[in-house]
Amino acid sequence: MSTLVDYPTFSDSPFFFDRRNLHIAQEEGAHVASHSAPRVAYFHPKDVGNYHYGERHPMRPHRLELTNNLVLGYGIHEKMAMYNPRPATEEELREFHDADYVDFLKRVTPANAPKLTKDYSMYNIGDDCPVFHELFKFCEQYAGASLAAARKLANESTDIAINWSGGLHHAKKGEASGFCYVNDIVLAILELLRVHPRVLYIDIDIHHGDGVQEAFYLSNRVLTVSFHKYAVDFFPGTGNLSEIGANLGKHFTLNVPLQDGIDDESYISLFKAVMEPAITTFRPSSIVLQCGADSLGLDRLGTFNLSIAAHGECVRFIKEFGLPLLVLGGGGYRQSSVARCWAYETGVLAGVDLPNQLPSNNYYEFFGPDYQLHPPLTGRIHNFNTRQSLERIRMSIREKLRYMNGAPSVQMQEIPPDLMGFLEAEERSKEERDEEANNGTAGDERSDGRGKQNEYFDPEVAHEDGDLITISSRGKRTMRF
Repeated sequence: MSTLVDYPTFSDSPFFFDRRNLHIAQEEGAHVASHSAPRVAYFHPKDVGNYHYGERHPMRPHRLELTNNLVLGYGIHEKMAMYNPRPATEEELREFHDADYVDFLKRVTPANAPKLTKDYSMYNIGDDCPVFHELFKFCEQYAGASLAAARKLANESTDIAINWSGGLHHAKKGEASGFCYVNDIVLAILELLRVHPRVLYIDIDIHHGDGVQEAFYLSNRVLTVSFHKYAVDFFPGTGNLSEIGANLGKHFTLNVPLQDGIDDESYISLFKAVMEPAITTFRPSSIVLQCGADSLGLDRLGTFNLSIAAHGECVRFIKEFGLPLLVLGGGGYRQSSVARCWAYETGVLAGVDLPNQLPSNNYYEFFGPDYQLHPPLTGRIHNFNTRQSLERIRMSIREKLRYMNGAPSVQMQEIPPDLMGFLEAEERSKEERDEEANNGTAGDERSDGRGKQNEYFDPEVAHEDGDLITISSRGKRTMRF
């Protein structure tokens, strides 16, 4: 008698998702020998979690101290090189941001803020982006960490660099936006572009990565891919399918607009279906992954149903491509969930399996009553993403990738000091100018769904953490490919 065999319908490669176990992250075998394990560098500026936006503000830098304490409690630091990077300089911030805006951030304090109200509207300072004590020092610290991490990757002295204090993707060239003042992601990508011909930016925050998209909208050397909620009443209101880039950057912007309640199965399968062909087509030299944790279920501002395991599976999938990888934080407004998620993903990147029981740490009481790394997800939101709508998005993205027509080549040359100006000065060919006149909107869809009340009150106190190690600053480089 013959026995029935459950033949798999997908490849055993880590680049495919096994639908037979959709509820959990997929275990990967030992594809890389232990002596070939990727080198991981972890950047945590001292006291970066001790800043405070205000009593009723949802952004709490204190979540970074919770994350760091879990990383140390689990012992993951023993598998990584730990760094306390220097703050970014004003000159480094001006690589992207306007000089007058940087000067304003440097000058403004809670004490002199009433005298500078004329500048508030110019620089978008207000309730979302308040003035708080040592604001500029906070910006220097998280931006300096992202720049240090990018330099480490560009020097080829690490394979994976982590900075959970970074990932503030809404800040624009001359104004603050969405709790973000300095766009450390753009600064880090510019640093990588000094050496790497092509950089892929991936954003899994629930909010659209509009600041990064805008910065590289005209460039074909950076492919931006953002997975986010898209609705008329949800910040920032951008990120539809028709936003594909312009000039040289046409077809080098991809957006994946989603609706409330998307679950693990739908998100992971769509993420892998988009990212595998995107990486294969664009052939990036390095990847920047923004891991905003407000896409987790039960977030105070988010409306998705993602588990920590599913969020981490996206990180695991990108890691398996073996490209130089910069991993950054971002949003996330339930501190205990953010700390759990980023600690888990630090373990994923460092190749450490973490037990579900949380280790003893200075903030253990924050993680009650379950004290687990993967707490049960309660209070689920109805999933408004139908199978048909997700398939429509997937097909639209595939079609847009076809128009990318392969990875752009980059001539070997000395990179000028003002890299942002160099990118903006690139000229288009006549064929590219003619093509721009026919900018299509295939597959565009937008939901004007229900709103969500996001106000809450959750005062908490920040604490100090220990010293780490300092790294050096950058020098001139010649581009290689």
